[in-house]
Amino acid sequence: MKNLSDFVRSNILRLSPYSTARDEAGGAEGIHIWLDANESPFGTHGVNRYPDPMQKALKEKIAHITADPMEEIFIGNGSDEAIDLMYRIFCTPGRDNAVAIAPTYGMYKVCADINDIEYRPVALNDDFSLPVENMLAACDSNTRLIWICSPNNPTANSFPPAQLEQIASGFNGILVIDGAYADFSADKDAVHAIRRRNNNIVWLRTLSKAFGMAALRVGIAIANPFVISLMNRVKYPYNVNQLSQAKALEILEFEEAEANVAMIKSERASLANSLASIPAIEFVYPSDSNFLLVKVAGGRADELYNHLRAHHIMVRNRSKVSGCEGSLRITVGTPEENSAVVSAIKNF
Repeated sequence: MKNLSDFVRSNILRLSPYSTARDEAGGAEGIHIWLDANESPFGTHGVNRYPDPMQKALKEKIAHITADPMEEIFIGNGSDEAIDLMYRIFCTPGRDNAVAIAPTYGMYKVCADINDIEYRPVALNDDFSLPVENMLAACDSNTRLIWICSPNNPTANSFPPAQLEQIASGFNGILVIDGAYADFSADKDAVHAIRRRNNNIVWLRTLSKAFGMAALRVGIAIANPFVISLMNRVKYPYNVNQLSQAKALEILEFEEAEANVAMIKSERASLANSLASIPAIEFVYPSDSNFLLVKVAGGRADELYNHLRAHHIMVRNRSKVSGCEGSLRITVGTPEENSAVVSAIKNF
């Protein structure tokens, strides 16, 4: 196990976080009169009180679903908050750097740029497999973070757990594995075991994809309790609003994620087969996620994208992304939506 405090910015280790009166009192059980936070006493709309800054009820529910202790769970304003916190906690601006696979989710680089951190992309192999040795070779004494999205966006493939563990054990820093699409993977819990053996792994999850709560902006990080304590220290006090917390709890009580994920997987296979039979599609890349990356024949990705727009269908044009030239990313929708996109492409 690594000494995680060695990777943390010294000012963060010294930081005294903002605390609410309810934090200082050790909770609010039994309190009926709230005169501590300068809130309005008029609760006509039910939103006059500040939300629970530590989202205890929601964390308890998520802990039950993920089988992780509450002290190993962080809840943020979307996964993007957790991504930004990784830079703010572990990277000194203007000095440190982060290594990431390429192509991948764009917010890793955006947050690096915002925080003045050098970003070092390492190209995936031609078959989108993980270049383990190249990634470790790209690291130096100032590399604090490695970013791996698995299943990866936009390539849709997962990386073998043994390779993820090889990087975690061989890297003297924090490995962030973004599992936003893990619920759609054939081995959705693969990171659990390697995280237990490597305390320098932060596993990002989300309620946006499989749980269908993208509008609520509820992101999750699962990590060593020391890392979670740092994230709670640096985050803004009320980072997840009460409406999002309450609605997420409500949905999770009656969630149909397993059935929806099963439907997406079935539709993914059907959509992939249908697209592969269309002459306009040169290749459908294997997917372990809830979307397909497809290479358009004849280098006509832009034309097909515009054709679909004209038919009121929005997909993601990835043709300008290095490694995904000439490709579109198509989210797996309902059977009716998938049928519509297939019909539109057939008429291209």
